[in-house]
Amino acid sequence: MNKQERVRLFIDYFSENLPEAKTELNYSNVFELTVAVVLSAQCTDKRVNIITETLFEHLPTAEVMAEASIDYIFDLIKSCSYPRNKAKHLSGLAKMLIEDFNSEIPDSIEELQKLPGVGRKTANVVGSVYFDIPAMPVDTHVFRVSNRIGLTTNTKNPLQSELQLLKLFPEEKLNIAHHWLILHGRYVCKARRAECEKCGITFLCKYYKKHK
Repeated sequence: MNKQERVRLFIDYFSENLPEAKTELNYSNVFELTVAVVLSAQCTDKRVNIITETLFEHLPTAEVMAEASIDYIFDLIKSCSYPRNKAKHLSGLAKMLIEDFNSEIPDSIEELQKLPGVGRKTANVVGSVYFDIPAMPVDTHVFRVSNRIGLTTNTKNPLQSELQLLKLFPEEKLNIAHHWLILHGRYVCKARRAECEKCGITFLCKYYKKHK
């Protein structure tokens, strides 16, 4: 089975079985989404949702967040990973939005990456989820699952995986495929142990064929 056949079967399966896949981060506007994605680096969406429920009560906009001290932001997000760095990022992000972007989150991948704490993956997530820009953000789940299944080959870092996946998936399927890969990695094809016994795509999976 070549990659084109594998991706076609992958799309067919998830289109039928998970047609409404979307982010599990809670947000009500693009500012909240961007902040949540910054916080989600090396942290679970479940934990981020707990944090942001309180965070956005106290700091609901860029203007309010920009006025807050880094220590205050830190106290609100301290249960996430790397809270000190993320507090600095959020403070800088809010101030840059006001100074350089008229208090609005930019709607391009390139401009998003100018914001403190927003790297390529975060920019791709915001662009894909909120602005519907065709993109393939690669986190640990996407990186692991795409390699295991056989959608990517010999990739050593997220960028290599992203570039292969961008070529492989039809543009109109990129955004939802990102969620399919994440959710499959989060709940089935887990890092510690792939739960192949409850997986619906073993028929196309290189890992399953080799190890089972």
